[in-house]
Order: sequence, then C-alpha cells, then structure tokens
Amino acid sequence: MDFQIVIDSNDPHRIVRFWAQALGMEIEDHHDQVVAMLEAGQAEEEDTVTIDGRRAWKEGAALRDPEGRRPRILFQLVPEPKTTKNRVHLDVRVGDEHREARVEELIAAGAERLWDGQQGPFRWVTMADPEGNEFCVT
Repeated sequence: MDFQIVIDSNDPHRIVRFWAQALGMEIEDHHDQVVAMLEAGQAEEEDTVTIDGRRAWKEGAALRDPEGRRPRILFQLVPEPKTTKNRVHLDVRVGDEHREARVEELIAAGAERLWDGQQGPFRWVTMADPEGNEFCVT
C-alpha cells in the first residue's frame, strides 16, 4: 500500500517552496507532461501556469523525496482560506540540539513561531507555515 499527503492551499506554488526547504524535498517538475498534454489537446492553457519559465499545473504542486523514503506531498488549490485549527499536522524532527536553529531558519523562510510545548522530557515548537497551517519542530 502507498499513500500521499494532500494539503489544501490558496497558493500551491508558493507554499510548495516553503515546504521543500522545510523538509529537504524536491519540487516535482511537470513541465514536459504539461506541454505534451497541451499539444495533444488533453489540457487547456487555463489549466496551467508558468513558474520560473517552466509550465506547471495551475491547481497543484507536489514534493517528492529524492531518496524515495517519504511519501509524496501534494498541495492543491482550494478557494476558501484556512478557517480552523488543523486536525492533522506534520512534525519536522531534527532533535533537541538542532531545534532552535531550525526554528529560526523556518521563521526566515516565512513561518511563525506559535508556542513552545513540553510533555515530560519531550519538547517541541509549534509553528505555522506561511498559509497558517500548524506544524511542530521536534
């Protein structure tokens, strides 16, 4: 069995860049597929956007693990903004000794520090990505 993680977004092509940096994953390049489908009449121009000179699907952007160990993450365009707390979130696991440095890097990339948490000896920092989706750095 295989699965991917899908995250709703107001700007998939912006948020995919943040998460690529946060997780050390690669942004999928669909340029050749998009161009081929346009030429074959299987897609319309309005289905696409141009990002950094490359054609991409307008309504989605995805990350993949270059080593193939982690699931694919798809960011899909939705019309409504985030309105409530996440019921599912990602944990970015870096270890106690690297947590604060990683938090600062993510803030510089557009994240917001929300609060610090602790349960027994376990500590984490809850953050929000540029679209307000919560995640933890553990």
